[in-house]
Amino acid sequence: MSNAAGELGHAATNWWAAVLNGFTRAEVPDVSAWFLLSIVALAVVLSIPRISWRWFGLYVTFVHELGHAFAALMTGRFIHGLKIGLDHSGQLVSSGRRGFSATWSGFWGYPAPAVVGLALVWSVSAGWAGAAASAGALILLVSLIFLRNITAIVVALVSAAIAQCLVVFASPQTVSYVILALGIALGIGSIRDFFKVAAVHTRRRNQVASSDAYILFRSTGAPSWLWLSGFAIIIAGSAAYSGYLVWGILGF
Repeated sequence: MSNAAGELGHAATNWWAAVLNGFTRAEVPDVSAWFLLSIVALAVVLSIPRISWRWFGLYVTFVHELGHAFAALMTGRFIHGLKIGLDHSGQLVSSGRRGFSATWSGFWGYPAPAVVGLALVWSVSAGWAGAAASAGALILLVSLIFLRNITAIVVALVSAAIAQCLVVFASPQTVSYVILALGIALGIGSIRDFFKVAAVHTRRRNQVASSDAYILFRSTGAPSWLWLSGFAIIIAGSAAYSGYLVWGILGF
């Protein structure tokens, strides 16, 4: 029993050392144009075809709901639980003061994957991809506290396992490549999600009650198009700046 406990403690110590080691600045990876195109192609494959989007879209939805959760915590709200469905639906239950805090939390769903994607691309361009991987590994583990259904728990556990393996076993260069691909894929996924919610307001009006923009309209009185415009501005700005950073990684 003591040997098992000792081995577990040793493994935990090694894991924590690997996590901390990630917060060390590394060299910006040397990425050729062809290799970058391969990374972009991988990101597109994750985010565009229905067969892959069915699964990667769950992760994008998870990031979407974490955006709501983080925004809620920023304004002192209490998180009761987070759920996501296999149909890419999501729900965050929080409580706190009405007004700004609820609106702020309600807004930061659709923009979250784009902003996280930009942060990941920036981390690679600045030599902090390891820090992004380590921070992501910790955030995914902490998020388990708030999850309230099996789909969300499985998505978090799979994502956390991949993040932990990346932190512990991958070389700094491999970490940079994976973080870059994930950042680009989240950016593309956020654009796809935006067009989906925009379609709810134009072609699938029977689903409008589930739209964040409509929920914000109901709670604030500001029209849905205003919230959709806000989503679009942040998503487009994040995508544009990510493209600029990727161009810089190529050395142009």
